[in-house]
Amino acid sequence: MLEISTEKVARVIIRAREYDAKTGSWEDALASGFRDDSSDAILENFSTDSIGSELAQFIADLNDDEQASLVALTWLGRGSFSADELDEAISTAKTEKTSKTQDYLMGIPLLADYLEEGLEKLGYSVDQIEQDLS
Repeated sequence: MLEISTEKVARVIIRAREYDAKTGSWEDALASGFRDDSSDAILENFSTDSIGSELAQFIADLNDDEQASLVALTWLGRGSFSADELDEAISTAKTEKTSKTQDYLMGIPLLADYLEEGLEKLGYSVDQIEQDLS
């Protein structure tokens, strides 16, 4: 059984999607004084953007059980474990933790997709959960 609420997982999914949508800025626009007000600029990842730090802090603020469930859910989504092996995945996440959970998870490309897939494998409707947050 998951040891994290689906609402918290949905918040991570939403922020991870925003974080993944960012691209490296083609120059340090803030240092050079350049300001691009075009719509494409909002997708550039500037040093003052808070999306990454907010996501990292949200994950860091989760308790150990919630963090382990989030990692396990990610592993379920990418196919490392099946839904029947959820308890084993959570146990493995707890015993094999070697770095900060937020660093580990934010380094995984497609984190949001894996979390969604993990929830769906457990029978949750991601669309419904996200709508409930709105």
